[in-house]
Amino acid sequence: MTNTGMFFRMLLSAVFRRRSRAAMAVVASLVGAATLFCLAMVCIAVPQQMNQEMRAYGANLIVTPAASTDGSGDKSGIGDDMVEHTTEMVTAKGAAKYATYRYENVRVNAAPYVMAGVDAAKVEDLNHHWNVEGDWPSAGKVLVGRDVADAMNLKVGSGITIGYRASDNAAAGSDASGSDGSGSGNSGSDASGSDGSGSGNSGSGNSQQMQDGRVSSDIMDTSGTEFRVAGIVDTGGSEDSIIYADADDVAKLTGSTRGADVIEYSVDLSGDDLTALVQSINDMTSMHVKAQQVTKITSSDTRIITMLQTLFWIVSLVVLVLTLVGVGTTISSIVSQRRNEIGLRKALGASSRSIGVEFYAESAVYGLVGGLLGTGVGYGFALALTTAVFQRSLGFNWWLGIASVVLSVLVAVIASVPPVHRATRIDPAIVLREE
Repeated sequence: MTNTGMFFRMLLSAVFRRRSRAAMAVVASLVGAATLFCLAMVCIAVPQQMNQEMRAYGANLIVTPAASTDGSGDKSGIGDDMVEHTTEMVTAKGAAKYATYRYENVRVNAAPYVMAGVDAAKVEDLNHHWNVEGDWPSAGKVLVGRDVADAMNLKVGSGITIGYRASDNAAAGSDASGSDGSGSGNSGSDASGSDGSGSGNSGSGNSQQMQDGRVSSDIMDTSGTEFRVAGIVDTGGSEDSIIYADADDVAKLTGSTRGADVIEYSVDLSGDDLTALVQSINDMTSMHVKAQQVTKITSSDTRIITMLQTLFWIVSLVVLVLTLVGVGTTISSIVSQRRNEIGLRKALGASSRSIGVEFYAESAVYGLVGGLLGTGVGYGFALALTTAVFQRSLGFNWWLGIASVVLSVLVAVIASVPPVHRATRIDPAIVLREE
């Protein structure tokens, strides 16, 4: 029999003759591998899932015109071609939803409000967190914010007369268009020029309000276009002070077609990736737009993911230490049981190196078997956890599985270093004298 064959025969014999000890070592490796693999899979899956869930709460990226007015002082907004080009840049980096908003200052019963022209389907898809009573806006029907509805005692199905004055928007161009770089949704109407009432009333201009010391009749004019209230939106935010209408209705009301004041994107990026996307858009000076993150969404997303990853590393370190202790204790017990055998083999000429290699190989076998079983068990736990919490399946990560098995083998070998070192220092004369 060759030396290699004899080595494997002795190895298998050592494992099967001490099955209980071997089982303990395998179980220690199994528990460690299962825990670590489950944590790693969850740590990879949860941020991705969380990022998708956070996208349901509105935009994390907004784009506005680099300049709110053209040379004539009229608002031009972001044209359809630029919206398409910007969207292509965003979707090239990650999956994204988007919606555009055109803001105009209007009057309802002589009171100033902000009206947003939107594509209702896109806004609904972007802002799942909006609580809408009734329906979204359509031709001839508007969606009003809760504050607007309460101020005018509006209900779903009520009539509302909305008037438009070009003079109200000439001076308030930047105020009504989201001059601070936000749109609707999360940050939405924060940028719509609303001052808390959503009216954008700074645009009306003082010269329009008084004539010869008397209130201007133009200000008191309550004429306009009749709309029906399709629904009422209640978010608890600045969206409650906005009137949302179909983009075509806003174009008819104003008598002009122009670009959007804000594009909101909900893109599956976060952290440095999202920052790089914002920078790449802003670097394209020829695009005449500027981009920025919605800080309250991206910061929350990043903070939660960072906390989760920190927790993963802490728990992983504890599990590694416990696995080292468990495997090391088992190997130490095996070495103690085989002390006489080791002394006899050394007396017969076996080198410390050959004895050490045999014990390391035995430990590696325990780590390999425990790692394979533990990885399978860990995947089962991770799959059950993600299915129960997120209601979606979790694919097996083969690279992570291989890393889990290799790590189990390394941990088992490292854990066996102290007891193997003691085994190689056994003095055969002392052992044989005791016999």
